[in-house]
Amino acid sequence: MNETASLRARAEIDLAALRANVRVLRERAAGAQLMAVVKSDGYGHGAVPCARAARAAGATWLGTATPHEALALRAAGLDGRIMCWLWTPGGPWREAIEADIDVSAGGMWALREIVVAAEAAGRPARVQLKADTGLGRGGCQPADWPELVGAARDAERAGHLRITGLWSHFACADEPGHPSIAAQLAVYRDLVAYAEKEGVDPEVRHLANSPATLTIPEAHFDLVRTGIAMYGISPAPELGTSAELGLRPVMTLAAAVALVKDAPAGHGVSYGHHYTTPADTTLGLIPVGYADGVPRHASGSGPVLVGGKVRTVAGRIAMDQFVVDLGGDRPEAGAEAVLFGPGDRGEPTAQDWAEAAGTIAYEIVTRIGARVPRVYVNETADEVTGGVPR
Repeated sequence: MNETASLRARAEIDLAALRANVRVLRERAAGAQLMAVVKSDGYGHGAVPCARAARAAGATWLGTATPHEALALRAAGLDGRIMCWLWTPGGPWREAIEADIDVSAGGMWALREIVVAAEAAGRPARVQLKADTGLGRGGCQPADWPELVGAARDAERAGHLRITGLWSHFACADEPGHPSIAAQLAVYRDLVAYAEKEGVDPEVRHLANSPATLTIPEAHFDLVRTGIAMYGISPAPELGTSAELGLRPVMTLAAAVALVKDAPAGHGVSYGHHYTTPADTTLGLIPVGYADGVPRHASGSGPVLVGGKVRTVAGRIAMDQFVVDLGGDRPEAGAEAVLFGPGDRGEPTAQDWAEAAGTIAYEIVTRIGARVPRVYVNETADEVTGGVPR
C-alpha cells in the first residue's frame, strides 16, 4: 500500500494547477506584475511549496499578512521581493529590514518604529505606505495622508528608508458595479498623485486583489495581489465559477472511510440525534471533523463523494468524525471519501461546502487543520529542492 492510500485524511495540493492559475492571472493583468499572496500558510495549501510554484510561473512578488510569515519564506530560501502588511507595535521590524522584506506603514506609529529599527539595522527599510481609500480597515485616512507622506519623505531624505510602494485595498471588488469601487479608485488616484507631487517615486502602485484582477482592469496599476484566485477558487459566485474564470481548484480534501455498518430504521446518528435513519440503511464513518477544519455549521448539509455518489453529512459533525447515510451501499472500509476538489469526478467543491456552511470558500480551504497532511503532486524538481526556475 502506498503512503498516501494509508492516510486517515489528506489535502492533496496540485502545484501544476497553481502554476496554471498564476499564468491565467498574469494574462488577465498583462502589463502589471503579480504578487502571489501566501498568507495563512498559503490559504491552507502550504506557503512555501505554493510560493515556489508561483515564482516558477512568473510571480515577481510574494505577499504575506504577518512579518513572521514573510520571515519564514526567507528562512526557506525564497528570494526576490516579499511584502508583509499586518504589523502591531513592537513587531520584528529590524529582522524584516535585515531580511530585505518590504514592510507596510499605515500610521505614524509604524513609521516611527521603522525609523528606529532601520537605524539599529544600519540599512534603509523598504517601506510601502498604505492608504485607507474606503475599506475602513488598515491604512491611513486621506485626511492624515499628508502627514504620513511628509514624515516618510523626511525619513527617506535622511536615509532611513526607501518608499517602495503606495497601496490600498478594495472593500467590494467582488460585487461588480458596487459604487464603492469607482469611489475608491478615485481616492486612490488622488492620494498617489499627492504623494508623487511630494517627491515619492514608488516602485509599485497597487490596489487590485483577486476579484479586481479578474474584473477591474483599470485597477491593475503596476502590480496585482492575487490570493484566493491563485488557488483556483472563484472570489465570488457573482463573478463566475472557477471554470468560467479559467481557474482550477488546487486542493482536494479526502479521507478514508473508517467503518461501514448496518443500521435499522429510526436509528439516531451522532450527537443530539438531529438525524435518524428513515429506513434500514448502511452508515459510513468519515474520520475527519471540526478539529480538522470541517465546518460544524455544515452538519446535516455538507456533501461528500463516497462510492461514486454524493452523500450528505448525517447529523452533527463532531470533533474528529462524521457520518454519512449510504442508503444500503457497502463500500469497503478504507474507500475514499472526497469532501471537495476541482469537481472533475463529480465530487463537491469548496464552494459547495461554503454554501452548506453559510460561509465563503476562502474559509473552507484556509481552515483545514495541521493534522491533515498536505500531499503535493506535480512538483517540479526545482520546487522540491527549493530552487526557483529562471
